[in-house]
Amino acid sequence: MKKLIPVYVRVPLIFACVFGALEYFIDSGDRPAFVKYPMVALFLVVFLFLLIAIEIVISAVDNVTYHLLTEDQKQQLVDAQTIPFTESAFYQNILKKLTRSKGIEQEADVMLDHNYDGIRELDNVLPPWWVYLFYATIIFAGVYLVRFHIAGDYNQDQEFQTEMKDAQAAVDAYMKTAPDTMSKDKVTLLTDAPSLAAGKTIFMANCVACHKADAGGQIGPNLTDHFWINGGGIKNVFNTIMEGGRDGKGMISWKATIKPSDIQKVASYVLSLQDSNPANAKPTELEAKEWKEEVVAPAAKTATDTLKVASK
Repeated sequence: MKKLIPVYVRVPLIFACVFGALEYFIDSGDRPAFVKYPMVALFLVVFLFLLIAIEIVISAVDNVTYHLLTEDQKQQLVDAQTIPFTESAFYQNILKKLTRSKGIEQEADVMLDHNYDGIRELDNVLPPWWVYLFYATIIFAGVYLVRFHIAGDYNQDQEFQTEMKDAQAAVDAYMKTAPDTMSKDKVTLLTDAPSLAAGKTIFMANCVACHKADAGGQIGPNLTDHFWINGGGIKNVFNTIMEGGRDGKGMISWKATIKPSDIQKVASYVLSLQDSNPANAKPTELEAKEWKEEVVAPAAKTATDTLKVASK
């Protein structure tokens, strides 16, 4: 039937939409997806062939349907201006080159002698587009064989490792500018050397004026003993650095200057100095109280558990 959008506009438009969608949804870094991933390029080629094949089939169906109509029905189509094959002559020439099939008017030229209950068989040639696609698959298989099984290019494991490195690099790049979500509820004690070293660097740059380089205390209290004004442990020390000390006096809040994840490192470094006993340490503050970490006692054994042990 008459097409609202010509085929030479419809096919490129659909192909462009699919191509754009693949480029948008597939993260291929600084290279186009069809360049970085050969399977994407292969999919696009096959998809284009399928689009052309569908258009050929639709045109063939329209052509056959039109020739099966009566003269009155054909005249009605003429009056309604819905005659099939209203595409340009250029499109018609391309269609003929892609099909090379005899028209319905010439089917007698390709009719075989076989007759099955009145059903005759035609000996039309294979459509060139189908033949070209078949040849393309053979070429692709040959290139794939040489590249991956003879030349020994990357295998699936190597591809996976490469993708994991790229993903990790993307995560690292994101974390450099990602919002810091560390809080008192989520903070944990860090014990690894890099984190403690980073915490020491921040401590030396911001805390030595009040606590001395050895954390023995100067204006601020001694941080190496077990007596704390605002509570010890990683959560309390983190919160004190983040929010500041007592109202009206004591340490200021550092959350506007040091990001929470770095405060975690400073707090962990401070706690690593426990029992370091620096020389000339400041005496314990009057308001400070000894801090002991709470130890969760193991659940009491039930009578059943006791019987099990006794029976062994």
